[in-house]
Amino acid sequence: MDGLAMTEDAAPAATDTDLSIVTIIPLYNGARWIEKSIASVLAQTLQPDEFIVVDDGSTDEGPAIVKRLAQEHPITLLHKTNGGQSAARNFGVAQAKSALIALLDQDDAWYPTHLEEMVKPFRKDKNLRLGWVYSDFDEVDAEGYMVTKCLIGELAEHPKRRLIRCLSENMLITPGASLIRRSAFEAVGGFDERLSGYEDDDLFLRLFRAGYDNVFLDRALSQWRIFEGSSGHSHRMYVSAMIYMDKLLNEYPDDLFRGHYYGRDVIAPRFVQTMLMIYCRSVRNRNAAQCREAASFLRQIVPHLRWRSRLALSASIPFMGSPSAGRVLLASRPILTRIFKALMFR
Repeated sequence: MDGLAMTEDAAPAATDTDLSIVTIIPLYNGARWIEKSIASVLAQTLQPDEFIVVDDGSTDEGPAIVKRLAQEHPITLLHKTNGGQSAARNFGVAQAKSALIALLDQDDAWYPTHLEEMVKPFRKDKNLRLGWVYSDFDEVDAEGYMVTKCLIGELAEHPKRRLIRCLSENMLITPGASLIRRSAFEAVGGFDERLSGYEDDDLFLRLFRAGYDNVFLDRALSQWRIFEGSSGHSHRMYVSAMIYMDKLLNEYPDDLFRGHYYGRDVIAPRFVQTMLMIYCRSVRNRNAAQCREAASFLRQIVPHLRWRSRLALSASIPFMGSPSAGRVLLASRPILTRIFKALMFR
C-alpha cells in the first residue's frame, strides 16, 4: 500500500484484542517541523504498526517532504480538505486499524522510548477500562532548545481522579504525550471538531466521565514545542477557549446535592484567569486587536461569576481595550489583584 492518497470514506473496524499501535500526525503548513517529528517516530525503540500523516489541506512543501520520506519508510500520507487539527486526527483514526492511538503534533517530537514506555501499563492491565496512558513532557522553544524540564508534574492532579479538578484547571494532557485505547476514543466520539484548542482537555474529560481509567508516567517522554506562532497562541485557540467554556457551562449544571456550583465557582473563574493571561501577553506584545478580543471574551464571562468577581472584573474591562491602557493597568496592579482575590473566593 503506497499510502499517498486515500478517500475520506474508508473506515476499518477497530479491535481491542491486541496492543497494536497507530501513530497519527496531523499536518498543516508544517514544512519547517515535519521531518524532525517523523524522524522521532522512526527512531522509536518500539515501532508503531501503522504510521499515518494526515495532510489537512496544506499549501506549503510539507506534504512533498512526507511523500519523499514515504518512499523510504512505511508512512501512509492521507489528504483531506482543511478542517482543523481535531478533524484531521479523527480522519486518521478512522483510516487506521490498530487498537492503540499515538498522536503527535507536527512541531513536537518523541524521545526514543516514548512508545515502549507508554504501552507497558496496557500490557500489565488487560482491563479494557484503562482508557489512556500519559506522561510528563519537556517544553522547548522554536529552535528546539530546552525551556522547562518535566513541565506538568506539579501543575495539575495526576492521574485524573476528581471531576472538580478536571473542570477547575487545564488537564495538561497533550495528545503527543498520551496513548489512547481506540475503543475508548470511539466510545466518546473522538475529538470535537468545533475545537482548535482545548480539544485535548475536552476529549480526556469525556473519557474520564465515561469511567475510563488513566495512568500517569511521571517522567518526560516527549518534547512540546511552544513559541509565538504555535497554535496554542493563535486567534483560533482563543475563540476555541470560549466555545469550550460554553460547552462546559451547558454540560455541567449545578450539583446542589453535592454543593457544587460548577459554572459560578469552577468553570467561569478558570476561563477568566485564562483570558487575563492572554490579555497580559497581548499588552506585553502591544497587540491591540488581541487586547480588545480578550476584553470582549471577559465581558461574556462576567454574568457567570460571583458578585464580588463580577464587580471587580466589570470595573476593569472598560480600561482594557488598548495596550497603552493595559500597561497602566498592569503597572498599578491593584485592580487585577482584586480580581484574582475575588476569583479565589469560594
